Amino acid sequence: MASSISDAPPSDTLPDALTGVADEIATPVAATPVFDTLVVVGPGLIGSSVLRRAQQKGTLARQLIAVDVSPEVRARVEELGIADRVMADPAEAAALADCVMLCVPVGAMGPVAAQVLPAMRPGAILTEVGSTKVSVIEAISPFLRPDVAYVPAHPMAGTEYSGPDAGFATLFEDRWCLLTPLDGTPPQALAAIRTLWERCGARLREMTPAHHDRVCAIVSHLPHLLAFTICGTADDLADETRSEVLDFAASGFRDFTRIAASDPIMWRDVFLSNREALLEMLARFTEDAQAMARAIRWGDEDYIVDRIQRGRAIRKSLIENRQA
Repeated sequence: MASSISDAPPSDTLPDALTGVADEIATPVAATPVFDTLVVVGPGLIGSSVLRRAQQKGTLARQLIAVDVSPEVRARVEELGIADRVMADPAEAAALADCVMLCVPVGAMGPVAAQVLPAMRPGAILTEVGSTKVSVIEAISPFLRPDVAYVPAHPMAGTEYSGPDAGFATLFEDRWCLLTPLDGTPPQALAAIRTLWERCGARLREMTPAHHDRVCAIVSHLPHLLAFTICGTADDLADETRSEVLDFAASGFRDFTRIAASDPIMWRDVFLSNREALLEMLARFTEDAQAMARAIRWGDEDYIVDRIQRGRAIRKSLIENRQA
């Protein structure tokens, strides 16, 4: 049996042919950056987190360019120092990039893609982080070029905060990033985007765009819709009751308010872009909520306990899967 590295004699007693091998093992070689120049359009929560991770690790890109139309956002990114360059024109920045990552609301994906794709270098990669996929792909597809690869992605990570101050380098650690490559996506481009997200700390899964939208409708979009609606219901209560809601809010209601604090424009676009899958899941939820209401009305204790136990089991599974 070969001896382990710890059992090997010091390198000065090894044969000359093996000395270099031992030195190479002892000195880790820094990973080559995935891209030379990465352009992030929209340095909000997701975009600024990618920039911070890239800056911290040095393995995503050699040069980082942040792009935003807002002078205030650009000024803040410069103050934070999370990009090598900060630019206002997406097309001008895209002309310098090996990879352009769109981190804008899903409703803006098509118009922004229309700006950057004509300027991109042959062989460069376009990717995005949209929360819906069918509608985003449809919006971007008219502007695609055969010499620029497009790899749709969706990092399933976030908080209720937004803007360049909201990001942090570990946002994607142990979170899922869903990839929805198209039939013609070049394997090399897909591999590059996989490596980028792996180096961000994400766990990866590939699926079709339509399947992605149905999954996200139930695990992300519907919970946000319910949170906004519950908070709206509380806000519509009579003034006296409403003040008590705010005074005595228990942890369950506070959890809903955290979700409801999310960016309204982003979530408006998500709801409208994924309306078919979201409405399907909302209809199924409504049926289940009515069934629970009937159980409460008629005192069906077994049904109520069964539903609560199923909820507990899902929570336990999330904890075991390191997603809670």
